[in-house]
Amino acid sequence: MPDDQFIDRARRLASRHLVADGEGFDFGRCDPADSGPFTDGDRAAAKESTKALLADGVRVLSEMQDKLYAQNRWSLLLVFQAMDAAGKDGVIKHVMSGINPQGCEVHSFKAPSAEELDHDFMWRCTRLAPRRGMIGIFNRSYYEEVLVVRVHREYLRGQQLPPELVGKSIWKERFQDMRKYERYLARNGTIIRKFFLHVSKDEQKRRFLERIDDPSKNWKFSAGDVSERAHWDEYMECYDDMIRATARPHAPWIVVPADNKWYTRLVVSSAIVEALASVDLHYPRMDDAARAQLAESRARLLAE
Repeated sequence: MPDDQFIDRARRLASRHLVADGEGFDFGRCDPADSGPFTDGDRAAAKESTKALLADGVRVLSEMQDKLYAQNRWSLLLVFQAMDAAGKDGVIKHVMSGINPQGCEVHSFKAPSAEELDHDFMWRCTRLAPRRGMIGIFNRSYYEEVLVVRVHREYLRGQQLPPELVGKSIWKERFQDMRKYERYLARNGTIIRKFFLHVSKDEQKRRFLERIDDPSKNWKFSAGDVSERAHWDEYMECYDDMIRATARPHAPWIVVPADNKWYTRLVVSSAIVEALASVDLHYPRMDDAARAQLAESRARLLAE
């Protein structure tokens, strides 16, 4: 498929799931099993047909990343949030498979260390924001601070905040901090796309059982995953609030149906291509002086 045609298709597919204004957002209108334009017909055939599209996405994304790196003007921040077993690791692995490792950094954020707890709640993420020319991937992020910390208030107590700063409005204040930070990044040349991989509770259960029953996948499972599952409804309320409060045109959320991994990966790939296509990426352009210097260098090499 020609690049222009693929990019246009990527824009249309990404727009199906993009939330640029969170006001009125409701997960009740989002189907985790949605497969977009591939809903009708044989699922096996649809899954097979998307392989070629994903391969096109990997190729186009590789070319775009090469220009991003060479131009050294923009950066791209990709944030991934999801319930356990939604497929974040697999998405990153498959979608970014064609990326030059020199131009991409992946950071996975787990429970904060003692050093991280001694800083502000966004410090461990903000210090790893991507440099110009780079793609930065946050596998979980500062958004955990309004998700798991909100569900488990004991984690908030462990942050050693002055008691007078922990009031009823703390979550609204944190949303405000996140919005302002992302506005700041955008004003400094960082393109932001945030992904919530929306898996259903039934599909999560199926994937957990698969991890338990398959010895090669046992390492992916933790008993704590089942404990967190018991808080499903609380987490969904937190995700609802998160998207309503922080979806903005310069830092939109893409709510990706995650029950069908093949569709999940295609949507993420399309959204990243759309993001890079939204700015003027090109290789550095030579002025007359630079071209004269190239000609001189060529002449010297040929004269050896």
